[in-house]
Amino acid sequence: MSFEDTGRSMKSDALVVGKESREDSLADCVRDALNSYFSHLDGHSASGLYQMVMEEVERPLFQTVMEYTGGNQTRAATLLGISRSTLRKKLARFEID
Repeated sequence: MSFEDTGRSMKSDALVVGKESREDSLADCVRDALNSYFSHLDGHSASGLYQMVMEEVERPLFQTVMEYTGGNQTRAATLLGISRSTLRKKLARFEID
């Protein structure tokens, strides 16, 4: 099950700006998605949760940042606070152009 299966969408008004929260914070959205994931396990076991969460979060993070920066890797790396080489590795891993 992916976070998209939870029926929760990430809207721009769900972002935290500084210490001021509009609607739900990103942490609240993650918490809600995980609680939904656990409730849908229906007695089945789960493993690899950390890796699943990281992959579910990283791909849309990089896709959205690249869209926001118009594909400018220098701006995207600066926005993310990572080096361009790390950004390029992540983009290749997730097959993001």
